[in-house]
Amino acid sequence: MSVKCDVWPMAVCSWSLRTNPDGVADAMRQLGIGHVNLTLRPVFAEGGGAYLDAVRRQQWTISATTIGFPQEDYSSLESIRATGGILPDDCWPRNQEMVVRAAAITAELGVRFLTMHAGFIESGDATQARRLRDRLVSLADEAARRGIMLLMETGQETAECLRGLLEELHHPALGVNFDPANMILYGKGDPIAAVRTLGPWIKHVHIKDAIRTKQPGTWGAEVPWGDGEVGATVFLNALKDVGFAGVLAIEREAGNNRFGDIRLAAERLGSYAKSKGAT
Repeated sequence: MSVKCDVWPMAVCSWSLRTNPDGVADAMRQLGIGHVNLTLRPVFAEGGGAYLDAVRRQQWTISATTIGFPQEDYSSLESIRATGGILPDDCWPRNQEMVVRAAAITAELGVRFLTMHAGFIESGDATQARRLRDRLVSLADEAARRGIMLLMETGQETAECLRGLLEELHHPALGVNFDPANMILYGKGDPIAAVRTLGPWIKHVHIKDAIRTKQPGTWGAEVPWGDGEVGATVFLNALKDVGFAGVLAIEREAGNNRFGDIRLAAERLGSYAKSKGAT
């Protein structure tokens, strides 16, 4: 039986382990975790077919697939603002093709959710805002045709901005992959308040923690789950309050002991039922 955090199954974000599907599966067995949030990035590189073959051999449950885009540059806040998601016009035809293919693969694997960063959706440029909305609708339409949902990952905008967009588009195949650390890393607000703002749309959650930067315009610092400013128990309580019924996918994108940090997160999540009411 796979370990859980209260009512929620736990997953591992495959890219956090920096290994192949067999290595991910081995780590999951050691952790007692049966779900995986699967990156599709290798599908679009040389050997993509072999990667999918290896994925299909595994005895795991895929909670969501995740796609990123080749042009994205995370070296600074300025660079990711310019290159992130589906906003760069010169990259849109390729990125659209990637999402369409990723949606087809997600459906073929029997997975319900495909997640991505849409980019910095907050904009004072009305033309750019409309272009983003049109692109999101086209991708969500494709997801709907495949019987899946496209989930936008939080962090590159405030929760209020994202909620406004979701309410405006009112698309049944658009939802949220909630990452509390991203709210802190990008300086986009309080993740606990954001859960309450975005509750109806949250379908999948990343378990990641962070500390805010002391220098505006720079990244915060990612830290192991429970060591940062998210407030682990308060965050999980908020998820319960809004009726979240999905999977908690542990993500670790920093540090030199990824497996150890993921194991620590799983242990801390597993003890949640005993520590309800803690702050």
